[in-house]
Amino acid sequence: MRPPPLWLPSLLLCGLGAAVSLPDPLSQLAAPLNPKLHLYNDEQILTWEPSPSSNDTRPVVYQVEYRYVDGTWRSLQCTDIAETKCDFTEGDPLKGPLSRLLSVFLRVQAKRGNRTSDWVNLDPFLHYENVTVGPPKNISVTPGKGSLIIHFSPPFNVGGGATFQYLVHYWEKTGTQQVKGPCKSNSIVLDDLKPFRIYCLQTEAQLILKNKNIRPGGLLSNVSCHETTADASTRLQQLILIPVSIFALLLVLTGACFILFLKYQSRVKYWFQAPPNIPEEIKEYLKDPDQFILEALDKDSSPKDDSWDSVSIISSPEKDRGCVPNTMN
Repeated sequence: MRPPPLWLPSLLLCGLGAAVSLPDPLSQLAAPLNPKLHLYNDEQILTWEPSPSSNDTRPVVYQVEYRYVDGTWRSLQCTDIAETKCDFTEGDPLKGPLSRLLSVFLRVQAKRGNRTSDWVNLDPFLHYENVTVGPPKNISVTPGKGSLIIHFSPPFNVGGGATFQYLVHYWEKTGTQQVKGPCKSNSIVLDDLKPFRIYCLQTEAQLILKNKNIRPGGLLSNVSCHETTADASTRLQQLILIPVSIFALLLVLTGACFILFLKYQSRVKYWFQAPPNIPEEIKEYLKDPDQFILEALDKDSSPKDDSWDSVSIISSPEKDRGCVPNTMN
């Protein structure tokens, strides 16, 4: 039997080395799924779904990186985190907050031990261009003389290159909606309103960028309703109108009563005449019928009524005519 060639062991070793250097298909970890970016006011939050599970019981951690256009990838504060959310509202604490005027690129990767997944890249975003603007904060309404004064603060703080303007949507409780604004100040006065009326309103903030590009309107605040007060002239009119109205009402009532009295005069007299009264003597007689009524009347009559001073007899002139009085005995 012929011995094997000397070059065969070397060939076998080379083949073994090539086999050892082949990549392990299980070394590649599954990447995170469905990354989503949440931009509301100053909030910047990236969320994703976890990597598919496997037989490996070791925990999976994630890391997030960012970069600007033509920049290098840098780590955020979300490095080796177990949760599937990265809140970078305040940006990288070592490098400061992310710029809201420049386009930002993000990517996320899963890691388990020495195994890592592919990077999952998101589309670039510019915060001020993509953010959802909420309603103004700290809204307060002060009723005025036929007006409403609305005070508020911006939805979030903005740096150079951006500012806010505000609008107020208002309507009488049963009327049509109107809009006041836009105004750049943090207070708006709704004047020329009717006194003692209820008005409902909503406020809105709009973001204006450095290039004078106005973002679409933000979210409206909750509806609140308020009643206006009266101005000085209206109050004076009320002070005059109330007594005049009362006086006019009294005149109308008096006139109506007088007309009714004239129309039903006899009936009114009948209603208001005093009932017949029985004299006291008759009452006494009815109590004691045996007593003679004339004696009772004489007994109760006043002496002055039955007394006299003198009685004179006057003769008729016809009987004395033609007679001479006897002056002698």
